[in-house]
Amino acid sequence: MKIKPWLSSAVLFFVLIVPSVVKAQTSGQSPDPGRDQIPQAPLETDEMRKWKKDATKKANKARQAEIQGDTEKLFKLATELKDYVGKTDEHILSLDVIKKAEEIEKLAHDVKEKMKTSY
Repeated sequence: MKIKPWLSSAVLFFVLIVPSVVKAQTSGQSPDPGRDQIPQAPLETDEMRKWKKDATKKANKARQAEIQGDTEKLFKLATELKDYVGKTDEHILSLDVIKKAEEIEKLAHDVKEKMKTSY
């Protein structure tokens, strides 16, 4: 199952942004010192923490699957590059070799960035 990038972004938004906004809105209100303070419900319930933990696990699992697929593609591209280089001689550098090397470079950069990301 492949998770769409927008879905990962939406989950990440709800996990990271929404609680911060709720906390900022509620912390801006100052209680009236003359009134009895009513105990506030916790901002984050056990159920919410469990949901966040599950969402984080799913996002990390999807990221790991993307890294695995990209790594397999990198291996395939590197093998193709090796074949192209083997077919050229010392005086001719094929345009295909340059394009393949650029494609590998871009994909390797993407994999590196995904590895740095953690939810």
